[in-house]
Amino acid sequence: MLNIVLFEPEIPANTGNVIRLCANTGAQLHLIHPLGFELDDKKLRRAGLDYHEWVNVHQYASLADYIEKAKPSRLFALTTKGSKNYADVSFQEGDALMFGPETRGLPNSFLSQHDEALKLYLPMKPESRSLNLSNTVSIVLFEAWKQIGFSGGKLK
Repeated sequence: MLNIVLFEPEIPANTGNVIRLCANTGAQLHLIHPLGFELDDKKLRRAGLDYHEWVNVHQYASLADYIEKAKPSRLFALTTKGSKNYADVSFQEGDALMFGPETRGLPNSFLSQHDEALKLYLPMKPESRSLNLSNTVSIVLFEAWKQIGFSGGKLK
């Protein structure tokens, strides 16, 4: 199983989309507080449709709380400041993929202490700033899931 970690997400529709994505891929979702919305927000529910029942969402008071309780074996940080292309990584079962808040990304205090080899970026045109959070999660999660043979998925 893969793990998606949303650090202080701000936009309910993005988190709802990620809930739906996790339900359809079997990924585990971890939310690090504070959230920019309530989990019963209508926009979150609309984006996640009825997939909430298929995803066990774990919540944590802080990043330190997540690391202490979840004990991720490998925690990849997705950031425009990353030094390694996500497509050049050999993902493994149990990997955690962490994404920052929509308006500011992962904090420099975390990134400055994180292993360079675990800071990933998505290639974009030079004038681009970033992609939408839920789109970024989709791209990276499906690459990682593909690499582990779509574990738990229905292959036709």
